[in-house]
Amino acid sequence: MIEILNPAGLARARDTGALVADILQTLKSRSTVGTNLLDIDRWTRAMIVEAGAQSCYVDYEPSFGRGPFGHYICTAVNDAVLHGRPRDYSLADGDLLTLDLAVSRDGVAADAAVSFLVGETKPPESVALISATERALSAGTAAAGPGARIGDVSHAIGTVLGEAGYEVNTQFGGHGIGSTMHQDPHVPNTGRPGRGYRLRPGLLLALEPWVMADTAELALDTDGWTLRSATGCRTAHSEHTIAVTDDGAEILTVPRQARQS
Repeated sequence: MIEILNPAGLARARDTGALVADILQTLKSRSTVGTNLLDIDRWTRAMIVEAGAQSCYVDYEPSFGRGPFGHYICTAVNDAVLHGRPRDYSLADGDLLTLDLAVSRDGVAADAAVSFLVGETKPPESVALISATERALSAGTAAAGPGARIGDVSHAIGTVLGEAGYEVNTQFGGHGIGSTMHQDPHVPNTGRPGRGYRLRPGLLLALEPWVMADTAELALDTDGWTLRSATGCRTAHSEHTIAVTDDGAEILTVPRQARQS
């Protein structure tokens, strides 16, 4: 299913997007050396409930997972990259943490992810990983104007990741989003320009470039959810929900304070 939002739906999407961004911003500031991943999950639940919103994850049970996800946020550390299930682990100095959050409110969902280094240690290879996904996300957003095709967005993302020296896995990528978290169209992180669905104003997309330092192969953790790099190398993942507009693309997962400044 592909949804096209009207102006009222887009206004609700902006509100949900700001909520997701605000929660991620708060969690990032609280995620310091010694923070337990299960505390991050508890904080997330409290903020979602306080906002009168619903988690897109806690009851999420797709074919590739082992039962309901059962948590409110994905917490991926170091070699984990996608669907990181919160566990009893305390963050250490230099850990690379990805927080991935999807929330629904007033009938519209928004999805975003941020990768960052915990503490004072900043390994250069980890900084480069994060930077590549952020630059790829910006490139994909810039390519997502009305009349563009999904392949144009995928090509823009994949070009940045490839030029940075990373292999691109196409098993998981971006996706349409609206009244539900995962919708068509699928947005691979590499592709051929001029191919695929033509973008229309009112379409929401969750773009999510992610890479692993020295492989494109994933390995499934024993928890049945967390996807890790097959070689144990570090990973990074950046994501925004965007709306295609008459003039280009608008990033919806922006904190309220940034919107007001």
